[in-house]
Amino acid sequence: MRLFRPLAGISSLLLAATLVAPSAAAPRDPASPDGRGPEARQNAVGLDEVTRVAPQARGARATAGLEMPTSYPYQPDLRIYPPNVPDASDSGNLLSHDDLAPQLMEWMAQSDRISTQVVGQSTQDRDLYLVTITAPEDRRETKRQTGWREEIRDRPESAARDRGLARDYKSPVWFSSNIHGNEWEGTDASMQVIEDLVEAPWSEVSELLETHRLYFSLTLNPDGRTAGTRNTALGLNENRDMITNTTPEARSFVKTAAAIQPLLAADLHGYTGVLQVEPCGPPHGENYEYDLFIPHGYAMARQVEDDVVAADIPGNTYYDIVNDEVVPENTGPDTAHIAIPYRDIPSGWDDYPPIFTAQYAAFFGAITSTVELPLSRPSGSTQSPERAIVNTAVAKRTIESMVDYVDDNSADLVDNQIEMFRRGVAGEPKDSLTEADVAAVEGPDEWKPLWDVVDDQDPVDLPRAYVIPKGDAQRSAGDAENLVRQLILHEIEVGVLQKDTAVGGTTYPRGSYVVDMHQPLRGLANSLLDLGTDISAKVPTMYDISAWSYSYLWGATVDKVGSTTDGPIGQVKPVLKPLSDARVPGGKGLVTLDLAGIADYQALNALLEADVDVSLLEDGTAVVDASDRGVVTDVATTYDVPFGKATQADLDALDDEGTRGLDDLTVAVSGTQDDTLSLTELGFDDLIPVSSASLTADPTLLDDADVLWVASGLGFTAAQAAGRAAVQAYVDSGRSIVGAGAAGFNAASGFGLVAATRVAGNGSGNGIVAVDTPDGSVLAPFAQDYGFIYPASAFTGLGAGTTTEQSYDADPFLAGHWVASGSGVGPAGVAGLASAISGEAASGAKGFVFGTSVFFRTHIKGGASQGARALFWAGPDAEGVSAP
Repeated sequence: MRLFRPLAGISSLLLAATLVAPSAAAPRDPASPDGRGPEARQNAVGLDEVTRVAPQARGARATAGLEMPTSYPYQPDLRIYPPNVPDASDSGNLLSHDDLAPQLMEWMAQSDRISTQVVGQSTQDRDLYLVTITAPEDRRETKRQTGWREEIRDRPESAARDRGLARDYKSPVWFSSNIHGNEWEGTDASMQVIEDLVEAPWSEVSELLETHRLYFSLTLNPDGRTAGTRNTALGLNENRDMITNTTPEARSFVKTAAAIQPLLAADLHGYTGVLQVEPCGPPHGENYEYDLFIPHGYAMARQVEDDVVAADIPGNTYYDIVNDEVVPENTGPDTAHIAIPYRDIPSGWDDYPPIFTAQYAAFFGAITSTVELPLSRPSGSTQSPERAIVNTAVAKRTIESMVDYVDDNSADLVDNQIEMFRRGVAGEPKDSLTEADVAAVEGPDEWKPLWDVVDDQDPVDLPRAYVIPKGDAQRSAGDAENLVRQLILHEIEVGVLQKDTAVGGTTYPRGSYVVDMHQPLRGLANSLLDLGTDISAKVPTMYDISAWSYSYLWGATVDKVGSTTDGPIGQVKPVLKPLSDARVPGGKGLVTLDLAGIADYQALNALLEADVDVSLLEDGTAVVDASDRGVVTDVATTYDVPFGKATQADLDALDDEGTRGLDDLTVAVSGTQDDTLSLTELGFDDLIPVSSASLTADPTLLDDADVLWVASGLGFTAAQAAGRAAVQAYVDSGRSIVGAGAAGFNAASGFGLVAATRVAGNGSGNGIVAVDTPDGSVLAPFAQDYGFIYPASAFTGLGAGTTTEQSYDADPFLAGHWVASGSGVGPAGVAGLASAISGEAASGAKGFVFGTSVFFRTHIKGGASQGARALFWAGPDAEGVSAP
């Protein structure tokens, strides 16, 4: 069936002279008559009419927390926003975020086909909308659809035999837009498609809407849409945040993906000069089931190509495959094309990391696509109406074509989704897609000659489980809890051992967490927890990061145990949240806190903010004055950290030369949002942004700073002598510089705090490295064996007074993409060299420089605690706790 026929019926391309935003509508009184019938009126209320969908038979998975309607339509009153002034959307005559709610309210008042949920808020408190277009469903029918969705995921063998599901399941199709705020037109195209479906005669859309739910996430970044910025208001790229989830917008996306469980997930972007529709080129991620993904993914992209070329949209551009160039004329179906990375981009547009929307959603059994619209904006924060018209028309035709493809192939797509989950639940070995396998894959076969068995998918040996130990074997209990919390956010099944259990010669204590790899989302779980692969030899460059492991980078000890064909790991009870570790010993004496992970440093900073006396022992233990027991108890509860009773050895160590009293630090920061957000996450709330320019304009900015963190932006020109003098005076007063990378080294060495030669890694090299920490190092307490580089710095030729605090292993590179190039050395060039150094000036000012990327995108949770340790080491001495 082809519902959306080009230039006919409800899919006519509206190539008007301008794009006109819909007029505002006043908020409705939900009690007033609206002519929509009792079921619709019942749902035209607040969010209390939405209920949480509970996990079903497997029981080990927590819900992602997104509440879904109990019937359709679901039509609440939406918050109406005043016009944004200024608004970057206006530059292209495009819809503003404040236009959306009034228009959706108007459509909901006239139709029972449309529902709208608010599925979160942006950083600046703008509502995130999920619009559903489907035939009305009473509560019984919605419950039935929910049951089938869960059966597909949790009981796939049953789903494969379920005739009712095969006959009546409403296939979910999901379009999201505007995750990059200055890529606007996907929102407008979605609204046009919604309008067509709402206003079309029922006879034209009944078959589609009775057999599908069409979902539209209208704008994933409304703050960026308004400001004309790629990033969210936090300054982060949301489409790199799908597994770190620092932004509220990304957290909303992952919850929506789990709740919808789409057959197709397409995310509309821009701009690449010509329409570009995934699937991607190599290297392909090891944990995807490509035999279930590529056949229909490529066939759908080819259908979009045919449909968009046939539409002959005025002003559109086309890809000349023969000459490898973009041309403005439509030369016909034999020679005019769009760009399909799988076919047209040998490297540089891959689907390797799941940090992007499309690559993340694929783990839920969807065929996925990042759609790049053609015509670029005239500036970073504006679009022209003329280009917006073309891009919107292209996006609309793309959406229509994809809906047609899913409508024509729903049965196969549902079967493939069931099969993906079945492989996970059954714990079958994971096979890479070899040349021999390709010939046997069922479904559309146009993709087969293009599969490159050399550069594409590496094999994966799946474990039986990942175990996150409890007790002495765990480096950081707080980081372990944080990791479990993160896994549950992504609906990974997590359980807890009910008794001490021996696995492969290691006994794990009761309370240890187990991620059993016999589960529906095993591909996502393994992608998040496994080390990954060194793919440096596969392709010359990568589009983005090439390694991201929770197990190696989030600070917790995680063991990979057994093989997927082994038996179960002990007696495990499912958990929906991590078990609490908060405790405070009785009495009002001295207590201790191990400073191992992020939660520990959050607690420490909260204690210092409350003027609690704290001393830091050389072994990394904080000794805390618990005289104000209420404060200490509140901190333990808030940050879920365990305080211990100070032992006699702890009390004796208070008089040791290496013991230091700690102060509530004010940190001056010269860096990016990565640095500011990581420091804030650690609990440093007194931050002073500085740069070469700001210090030159106001040299007093450093007056109140205890430590200066430098990761970028502090290179002084000849005209910025006043700023340089301010930093020199700061150092001469005995205050310290801590930092990372080239900027951190240049600052620390330039002001005489360290003496060394920096060795620069290739600027695009990124990945997980093995490091060694010597005894007596600042980083020795709760030392970590791994770090992340993007890019790497190493230090050699250390001068007198400069100390190696950490070094790269002799064979340092474990996973990612890092080769030697004209811009820097490869892994061999840093082998055995220092990866972190420290020094001290005659004034008492200290310097500490990381060669690894400890704060990168707030993802390196283990690195964050190392940064905190260095800051407190470099900070001023305080009175601390007195020995009794």
